[in-house]
Formats: sequence, structure tokens, C-alpha cells
Amino acid sequence: MGKLGYILIVVWLVGCASPRSTTVSTPGQGYSEDLSIWRPKVETPENNATNTAVTNGPKQTQYVEPKYAVNKKLDTVLDSIDRYNKSREFVDGYAIQIYAGLKREDALNAKKNLASSLPDLPSEVEYLQPNFRVKVGKYYSRIDAQRDYIAIKRYFPTAIVIPDKVAIN
Repeated sequence: MGKLGYILIVVWLVGCASPRSTTVSTPGQGYSEDLSIWRPKVETPENNATNTAVTNGPKQTQYVEPKYAVNKKLDTVLDSIDRYNKSREFVDGYAIQIYAGLKREDALNAKKNLASSLPDLPSEVEYLQPNFRVKVGKYYSRIDAQRDYIAIKRYFPTAIVIPDKVAIN
């Protein structure tokens, strides 16, 4: 049996398995279908006195003190996390690298070209032996770096977004 035979069998099975429902399609109102056969049937008790009571207004409840409160323990943990974060000078972030090479003059020219084409973006030349690198911006998230990366990519096709340390002010 070929591929067409399998397709015909699947179409036939799907057509037989689907329940009948009324479909209404009018030119101005769009498509609608009666799906009431799929709605679950719920049986309600007939002689239930509690359901017949009528309540007026919202139900008033009393405050109950929690037995297992973790507020003091949580405050202690949050304070220690806060002290740790305040002691940090740098966080993990991102920068855009527009040049990496051995020549200092090329790095300074890349920085000058960036300043002339995109004067809003701060850049810095960094020397990590034996390479000079020109990095642009300090970003806390990659999405923030991506916005400027698109603009920089027009002028510097070899630019890349790299992980970097961002100083906390």
C-alpha cells in the first residue's frame, strides 16, 4: 500500500471519529460551531438545603495568626543577601567588542571611528597582553546590548557581544 493509501485511511478514520456538530457560516458573521456535545454534564442534587440559602454581601472572616511564619528567618536571609550585594563592586554583564588585535594604532583608530560615527556610545581601549581590545558600553543584560549592537554592526561588521564585568555605582 502506498503513501496515498495511508493518507486516505487516516482521512477516513478522522472523518468517522469526529462527532456531528452543526456548523453555521454566514457571510457577515464568520464561522461558528455547536460544541455542546463536548461540554461536561454535571448533575446537581435536587434536595440540598445549603445551596438554597441566600447570602447578602461578602462573607466576613476573622484574622488567623499563621502557625508556621517564616518572616523572621526570611528577613535574616534577605539581609545577608543585601549585605553581600552591597559589598560587590562588579556584576556580570555584557559589552560590545569592535576591535581585537595586536596593534595599538588600529585600536585607537577604531575608537576614533566609533566616536565619529556613533558619538553617544562610550568606548574604551583595553590592553590584555598581547592584544588591544576596544569595548563599547556596559550592559546589565544581553538584550540591552543587542539594541546598540545592531547600530554598531553597520559600521563595524566584525563586532561581537561579549560577557564583561560591569561596575556598580
